[in-house]
Amino acid sequence: MLVAVQILAILLAALSMTAALGHALEMPGKLRLAREHYLAVQTIYYPGFTVAGGLGEIGTIPASAALALMLPPGSAASRLAWAACASALAVQALYWLVVHPVNRHWLKDSELDAASERFFNTGADDHTAGWTALRDRWERGHAIRAVFATLALVLLAAATASA
Repeated sequence: MLVAVQILAILLAALSMTAALGHALEMPGKLRLAREHYLAVQTIYYPGFTVAGGLGEIGTIPASAALALMLPPGSAASRLAWAACASALAVQALYWLVVHPVNRHWLKDSELDAASERFFNTGADDHTAGWTALRDRWERGHAIRAVFATLALVLLAAATASA
């Protein structure tokens, strides 16, 4: 059972890191786009990144916590798994506090299916910032999320190796 949880946690963390890192790697090119092109490109992420990335991001939290609980309390492996869980929580916090309000703002005039409509109507919308401020917030938020998602994956790999 331990091996299955280790593998699941690592796979979910890898999925989370892939989505976040994908956004971060696009940043230099996207920052060169004019407003209309940038906003047009933003719509290509949904629903793929939302579903796959979200599954990995949310799933990493309970999977890493389950792994930490399965390991000897206080062991290096357990501490590494708890640190991975904290990193995965940071990925989610950054999404909801930094990125999601911008997504909501940009998608407010888009025609979405019912599930997407419910998801993107969650949380606050920033109506006051200019488009470059929103762009920079979104891009930097994803870059920071990529760091934490990568850290979660590395910590889970280290927890597994030291178990």
